[in-house]
Formats: sequence, structure tokens, C-alpha cells
Amino acid sequence: MELAYYSDYAVRLVNTEEPARGKDALTSVEAIRDLFGPSQSAARRATDADVTRFRSVRARLRAVFEAADAGEERLAVDLLNSLLLEFPVSPQISGHDFRDDDGRPLWHMHLADHPSNATAGYAAIAAMGLAFHLTEYGVDRLGLCEAAPCRNAYLDTSTNRSRRYCSDRCATRANVAAYRARKRLEADRSERTGLAADSAQPSSAQGDRRPDRRGR
Repeated sequence: MELAYYSDYAVRLVNTEEPARGKDALTSVEAIRDLFGPSQSAARRATDADVTRFRSVRARLRAVFEAADAGEERLAVDLLNSLLLEFPVSPQISGHDFRDDDGRPLWHMHLADHPSNATAGYAAIAAMGLAFHLTEYGVDRLGLCEAAPCRNAYLDTSTNRSRRYCSDRCATRANVAAYRARKRLEADRSERTGLAADSAQPSSAQGDRRPDRRGR
């Protein structure tokens, strides 16, 4: 499993909350276990106490994305480093579950955590994965969705660093909103232009006036 895979752990956790909408999906042990995905032994260690701990880590990870999104590179790195120090991991070479055509292991790097609870295990993997992504691709590859009020976190993997939204759905919604805004602006301009043209025309009383018999 490549280290880049682990960066998605941070995104999944951050996006369990939508602050602008007042939504929070991280409300139970089951929700925590879903974050780990299938076949994760660490997920089985989750207890009710981890709900509060996960929310604390989530806030700190969101702060990393917010700093990166604001262009505060040094702050993003400092915040991430504090997580790495608090939740360390041990990189190991692994070959389990992956075999080539000849049945030999496909060796790859694996992050082995030694946590005292489920939160520590998840936080260690999420922080290390995010750190790998940041150092490999740059801090500007960490973003927050521009489709208000979403603000979900995302990792920009585009070739030209052009990603602005967390999903195609948000991109479509933002484009539709921008299109409607342009149409409203055009309609307002057209209306103002029409009113200006009308005010510039002579009144009917002036235009239909005829001189009297005396030439007046």
C-alpha cells in the first residue's frame, strides 16, 4: 500500500462535518468504524470515548486545510507537524495481500501504528498520509471546496493545479450559480440601458407639436 493512499484518511475525517450547514456525521462508534474501512483491526478498538477524541483530531486536521487554503504555508506545516509528533507511526515494508503473477509478494511501504486507542491509530495514519501528500505535491494541493456553503476538504491531484471543488456535484452547482448570476447581471444592465434610452427620447407632446397659423 503506497503512502499516498493514507492521505485520504484525513479527508474522510474532516468531511464528516459541514460547519456551515450545522451537520456532523461523527456521532457514534459505528461512524468511526466506517472511517477505517473494511478489514481494519484498529476499528474494532473504537469505543464511545473515541467520538470526542476523533472530533478533536478532526478540528486540528481541518485547521491544516484552512491554513493551506489561505496560503499560510508555514502555519499548515506547523499544525501538521504537531499532529505527527503527538501521533507517531513506524514505516514498515509489507507484502501481505498483494501478489504478482508468480505468487511473490509485491513489496510496498506500510504505516504500522501502535496506538493506545482507535483515535491515536487513525490520527497517526491520517497525519502521516497528509504529510506525505504535502511534501510530495506541495501545500497548495490541500484545498477547501469553493462551492459555498460546502467547504469540504479535498486533495488536488490535477495536472495543472486547477481543482477548486470537492466533487463534480459541487462544481456543477457552482457553475450553475455563476451562470444565473451572470444572467441576472445582464438583465439588470439591459433594463438600465433601456431606461436610459427611453429617457433620452423626446416626449410625445414635444414631438407632435405643430406651429399655429401665425407660424408659432
